[in-house]
Amino acid sequence: MNAKTIELNELLEFMNAGNPMHLDTEIYRIMVLYSQEALRITAELNNRFHTSEEICRLMSQLTGKTVPADFRMFPPFYSDFGKNITIGKQVFINSGCSFQDQGGIYIGDRSLIGHKVVLATLNHGLKPDDRGTLYPAPIRIGQNVWI
Repeated sequence: MNAKTIELNELLEFMNAGNPMHLDTEIYRIMVLYSQEALRITAELNNRFHTSEEICRLMSQLTGKTVPADFRMFPPFYSDFGKNITIGKQVFINSGCSFQDQGGIYIGDRSLIGHKVVLATLNHGLKPDDRGTLYPAPIRIGQNVWI
């Protein structure tokens, strides 16, 4: 990955505050670098068999946080950022899910995510001259939720 002039915690703070991300800005450029890293990790996750332990290791790399050892997933799984996903204890994610997590995705303990669920945390400006601007907003999934 190329050198970053903005630290990850600054980027997450910016996005978690709901600030718009405009094209051709340093924030946007850094987000794209992390997106490339997420695509590499998810390609590794999705392109061969992995044990539960290996999936936890790859998801920990993707999120930048330790994923609980009791986490379970059936790949494939897709994310275009990864660093703003937080996974609780005893979470299960079924196959074919896609997480667009720039705005933050928080999954509570003992929650189950079904086949092919898409969680998207970015929107675009509604006016034609603002369509390139990204507007992040979080998704918070409580405990014991089944989607």
